[in-house]
Amino acid sequence: MLKVVHLNTYDGNGGAGRACIRLNRALLSKGIDSKIVVHYKFGSDARILTFNTNLIQKAYTAATIVLERILAKRYLKPVKTPFSFAWFGRSVIHHPDVKNADIIHLHWVNHSFLNPKHLAEIARLNKPVVWTFHDSNAFTGGCHVRYTCDHFHRECGDCPLLSKPGPHDVSHQIWKEKQNAYNQLNFSIISPSGWMRKSVSESSLMKGKSIIQIPNTLETDLFRPMEQQSAREQLGLPTDKLIFLTGFMPSRKDMHKGTGYLMQSLELLAQRQGINTGQIELVVFGNRNEKDVPVFPFKTTFLGTISNDEKLAQCYAAADAFLIPSLEDNLPYTVMESLACGTPVVAFTTGGIPDMVQHQHNGYLATYRSAESFTDGMEWIINHPDHHSLREQARQTVMDNFSEEIIAQKHLEVYQQLVKKQ
Repeated sequence: MLKVVHLNTYDGNGGAGRACIRLNRALLSKGIDSKIVVHYKFGSDARILTFNTNLIQKAYTAATIVLERILAKRYLKPVKTPFSFAWFGRSVIHHPDVKNADIIHLHWVNHSFLNPKHLAEIARLNKPVVWTFHDSNAFTGGCHVRYTCDHFHRECGDCPLLSKPGPHDVSHQIWKEKQNAYNQLNFSIISPSGWMRKSVSESSLMKGKSIIQIPNTLETDLFRPMEQQSAREQLGLPTDKLIFLTGFMPSRKDMHKGTGYLMQSLELLAQRQGINTGQIELVVFGNRNEKDVPVFPFKTTFLGTISNDEKLAQCYAAADAFLIPSLEDNLPYTVMESLACGTPVVAFTTGGIPDMVQHQHNGYLATYRSAESFTDGMEWIINHPDHHSLREQARQTVMDNFSEEIIAQKHLEVYQQLVKKQ
């Protein structure tokens, strides 16, 4: 039986962790001996293993994660774009499940986990290595989100995120460390989106690396359509309004999530002729509090942080459309989850979102950074003549392209080819 070990920093905390867990479940369903080992474990799922065998080790790991983030502030401008340094790391090559695996599958390995030194060390095991890129960090000098920066085409340096940028700044030094590690460690890259695949092919660090495009998957038996009126009643939402659902929005200043654009779009929608603001409600999940939020032009209901996937699926099913104003995302799970529940999506044409949202088929792709175009998308949803067909098309997109059966088989084929080649 093929043995696969997945390495990720956290157990389901964030999109990469969820992708790792979902892929593991899909592979297990196909009879693969698949295991997850994480750098820091938050949850209590006994099936997810960790490199920390006692409380002292766990405390040390937590301390390095926190210390890295504190020290980073000395080098970074006060912006919210995530950036990882490579000061701390841990060796993984002596863990029994890593040593016994036929395939080592890396996922998101930042926050003091696998720095370049410890990545290079994996080459000693002489095993096939697969690495799913959930963001841009693996092929940049530290940033996770690039926006329009193209320095990764070269050798980084002059980083716009650093307080003291220069040709040989910290980003360039990290780039050189990664180059040295990647010259020692041979690995195949899995790109969840076409956008990510194109970005990887443009990176100076990834020259000569094999790139395979395979999307993430999710539990289509959990995220599924359900009767909309019933879902609304159970959530205490109105049954006679058009409901737009959106996710975590900390403030108008938040760049990565595009909150400012959504606010502008909602204000424009409220001003448009023929729009009855009393018949529209905005529902927001993910906010930890209702104090640090903008004033919306429509009645707004805050559901708070939702940690239960069944309730989350219920939220998607209750809505007429999901709004995601993100300015850069690889293959955001909120989009896939919404579509799986039969709920169309309004989003900007960016990142891997067009791999999932087909314009005016299962949602609306707005012109990048155009609040006016995003408003057009919401109005398109409001005036759509056949919401039932729209919901069916949303669900079918996921079943045809992202179901567990399909994605597990694609990964299995990659694993088998690598083992055979090895």
